[in-house]
Amino acid sequence: MSSPSEPRDMFETIVIATDGSESVQRAVDVALDLSRRFDAAVHAVSIVDTDEVESSPERLQEELETALKEQAEEALSDVRASTDLDVTTAVLVGRPAAEIREYAERHDADLVAMGTRGRHGENRFLLGSVAERIVRTCPMPVLTVRQLAADEMP
Repeated sequence: MSSPSEPRDMFETIVIATDGSESVQRAVDVALDLSRRFDAAVHAVSIVDTDEVESSPERLQEELETALKEQAEEALSDVRASTDLDVTTAVLVGRPAAEIREYAERHDADLVAMGTRGRHGENRFLLGSVAERIVRTCPMPVLTVRQLAADEMP
């Protein structure tokens, strides 16, 4: 049996969900730190929300989807730029909670890490709707990390 000071096999694969928003950056940093501590493989995903695309005027849908894919690529590029770790990235298209969960299951993730609020969740009371769905439905542990307010910064 391994001692508590040697939990190297606790997390072998960590999936980080990001939309590139400032409120998610702390979650990215915490997840990358965990990845280093446990020598875990890192996957970062960003989702193009099909509901958002489909709810826009039809004439703008293709342009919006392209813009959202570029935004997702930029979010993933930010994760890669913030670490010297090897990060596997993926832009997924669909419903965010389902896509994150399915990706984590497909890659046998031991942990999903995400912020409590993303671009569209700034006015949610506790958890953003995507984070809330992931916490309720994901079969593996989910680490939610809230962004610190200015007066909470170290």
